[in-house]
Amino acid sequence: MKLDGLVSGLKTDELITALMDVAAIPKKLITAKITDRNSVITNLQSLNKTLQELVGKAKTAAGAHSLAAFTAKSSSESLTVTAGAKATAFSTSVVVDAVASAHSVVTAAGGATAWGGSFTLVGADGTRTEITPAGTSPQDLAKAVNASKTGVVATVVPAGVDGDGKPLSRIQLTSAETGQSHRFTLHRGSATELDAGTAVDLSTEPGAAVLTQGADARLRLFAGTAAEQTLTSASNTVTVGDDIQVTVTKASADPITVTVTPDAKGQTTAAEAFIKEIAGLLTRIDNGSKATVGSSAGQKTTLGVFTGDSTVRTLRTALANAVQHPVEGVSPSTIGISISDKGVLSFDADKFAKAMADDPTTTQNVFSSLAGRVQEVTNTYSDKYDGLLTHRITGQQSEVKSLETQVQRWDIRLEQRRATLERTYTQIEVQLSKLQSQSSWLAGQLSGLSPKSD
Repeated sequence: MKLDGLVSGLKTDELITALMDVAAIPKKLITAKITDRNSVITNLQSLNKTLQELVGKAKTAAGAHSLAAFTAKSSSESLTVTAGAKATAFSTSVVVDAVASAHSVVTAAGGATAWGGSFTLVGADGTRTEITPAGTSPQDLAKAVNASKTGVVATVVPAGVDGDGKPLSRIQLTSAETGQSHRFTLHRGSATELDAGTAVDLSTEPGAAVLTQGADARLRLFAGTAAEQTLTSASNTVTVGDDIQVTVTKASADPITVTVTPDAKGQTTAAEAFIKEIAGLLTRIDNGSKATVGSSAGQKTTLGVFTGDSTVRTLRTALANAVQHPVEGVSPSTIGISISDKGVLSFDADKFAKAMADDPTTTQNVFSSLAGRVQEVTNTYSDKYDGLLTHRITGQQSEVKSLETQVQRWDIRLEQRRATLERTYTQIEVQLSKLQSQSSWLAGQLSGLSPKSD
């Protein structure tokens, strides 16, 4: 029972609250520390995620052909050109004699029950596959062909009606891939009957037809010269140079000019994007490590989330060293990558473009090498198991858990303290009430002893 100053006149609840506020100061300090640590953890996790993303980008940039960028052109819309990372400047004329085609056959018309029994599909390489439909309908045979995994697609096609008005059907069979090597024949009969010469090729039956013969694409380089060379491909994409491919859509008797030229702007843009990623990361670390000192009395000094964090500080140093140290005696500043005396990483696009034009091999080597060093640094710090920054995060999380345990203990301690204070002040009010009652009784008794006047 709480008696809030009923006898003493004291504001007991306010007094207890004030005393509890004082007692809770250690808990508030711990809670503030938890908030601070959680803010640090969030920022470290965000930094770690950025590092992990940079690992992949650095790995790509460290490739021997990471700066390869080309502009590929064709003089005809019927031919497109693609150039890979290993391509070089290239120009030639191409004559497209034929495009690749898929082998396609349509059977003769047959009734609803004309498609049962055994069939044998023979590939261009002589491979035989026996096919036995579950029923006698054209749909049964088409389903069995499609399930045979032979690379042949079967489709039922309506073929009118017979003399009795009953529906007829054909089956169109088409190889899933183009090229001569994907030709096939479908025979009515088992493999044994095929060997015996009694199995019938469905494409030779009256009313059947070979719609298209499976054929390879054929191109000629240096047409009309002593060096004329024919290139073939089962698909319509043909390699015509080192990591250079053309894709054709139709034949053309007229030569088509294919040109591949280095894309200087693309090379510079790719390098600049990577260096800016690192520069942004360094700036982020710098901003997070700043301490803002109060300019006048009474103003607080604000610390950055990374201020005093040795792990982040060494990460910053390692990244800066990775991009500014020489590569085989060549300074990255010679290709436009430099760090100022204030630690700001910058990229000079014009200087880099000139370096690529003057000495592309050395420029690529310097860029790839420093990217490789960046990859090593970022992986060392961000590895999800052994990364230095990863361990820093888990250490902070462990500390937060320990602080949260302390808060829970303080909650119990403060509850007990409040209960003790409430009991103490309640007892004071009870005792004061008893004393007041005794005082009133004594006053009454003394009043009764006083002599009465006549």
